Amino acid sequence: MLTELAPQTMRLSLPLLLLLLGTWAIPGGLGDRAPLTATAPELDDEEKYSAHMPAHLRCDACKVVAYQMWKHLAKAEAKLHTPDSGGRQELSESVYTDVLDRSCSQTWQDYGVREVNQVKRLTGPGLSNGQEPSISVMITGGPWPTRLSRTCLHYLGEFGEDQIYEAHQQGRGALQALLCEAPQGPCSEEAPVTRAEL
Repeated sequence: MLTELAPQTMRLSLPLLLLLLGTWAIPGGLGDRAPLTATAPELDDEEKYSAHMPAHLRCDACKVVAYQMWKHLAKAEAKLHTPDSGGRQELSESVYTDVLDRSCSQTWQDYGVREVNQVKRLTGPGLSNGQEPSISVMITGGPWPTRLSRTCLHYLGEFGEDQIYEAHQQGRGALQALLCEAPQGPCSEEAPVTRAEL
């Protein structure tokens, strides 16, 4: 019985063996490539334990908040738009206030931190940090959702729902400019790099 199984095993293994040998023999096959490796970013004590967003990540955090506010408001406006409504509908003050509150109280689970070219960056929907690495490790959960929620509430308190909604009506870029790029904003060149708490 063993002699009957051996030829079948050889027939099944031979194509697999040839395939593996072929990838090393063909230029550009697996044998010519360096193995892909990635390690988790090394977080310092502030990044691990602080209740506040670290200063070097505040610009990314602001962009995340602006994107989420814009997305939530646009989704609420889309619900008002019907074929017979004749164009864009404005949200009432009570509706956009509620929508902005919900944008800040979401779970923020799609966001985390990773290292790109030896620089730690927030990553997730609404963020584009230039050329993406071929492989990387993102750390999610932990303090990041709470920090993003606090950052969102900070901007909501600083600018107010009315000013944020006005900027939103001018487009996503205008909202990001209001929150992040104004003088002394976290993405402006004049932004002080301090450990002031957000």
